[in-house]
Amino acid sequence: MKATVVGLVTPHVIRVLDLAKQAESGTNVDWHLRDAVARTVEDLSQQFNARDLLAAYVHGLETAAREVGPGRKLYSGMLQTAAGMAEREIERLA
Repeated sequence: MKATVVGLVTPHVIRVLDLAKQAESGTNVDWHLRDAVARTVEDLSQQFNARDLLAAYVHGLETAAREVGPGRKLYSGMLQTAAGMAEREIERLA
């Protein structure tokens, strides 16, 4: 079975989407969001194409944040926060 960028990155993006949805319902997910991003960076950084995978992860989060409707600012903000955290972690790996 061949691993693809989409196959490796999508579960990590979905995890953040789920956390953002929980945040909309009033749940405090800050710690969980940080943990999810840290685990993602750790998992994906083990791959030979880690930079591409992490860039795809950030791109996926940013795209999802842009595509959310205007009435869901908290949801969009959580996605943007996660993307920012991931970008900072990527810089540390360099």
